[in-house]
Amino acid sequence: FCKSFNARTINLKDNVPTPVNLTAFEDRSFEFKTKTPPTSWLLKQAAGIEKGAAKPGEETVGTVSIKHVYEIAKIKKTDEHLQHIHMKGLVKSIISSAKSMGIAVEGYNQGKFRRS
Repeated sequence: FCKSFNARTINLKDNVPTPVNLTAFEDRSFEFKTKTPPTSWLLKQAAGIEKGAAKPGEETVGTVSIKHVYEIAKIKKTDEHLQHIHMKGLVKSIISSAKSMGIAVEGYNQGKFRRS
């Protein structure tokens, strides 16, 4: 397992969390699929923070632009289980995640996108 995992993940950066789905079969064979980093981790990296707000909605711990959100959505869109979701829905989901972490999104106001 380790050799094939290392071979498949050789291009990934160190210290980036990489979720993996591992399926082991009765004949001792296996298959695994790597996914993109969690949305919360990508948002924290974009905002330059270590953790989200203790009281989301009451405090803001960081800010990201709508461009950051769109770039995160493009990364997440490469996951097999998210490919069927429209980009607009994925962006809204990421904005909701940011809000629940106490991260403000510049260029997004009351459910409408603003052009910068």
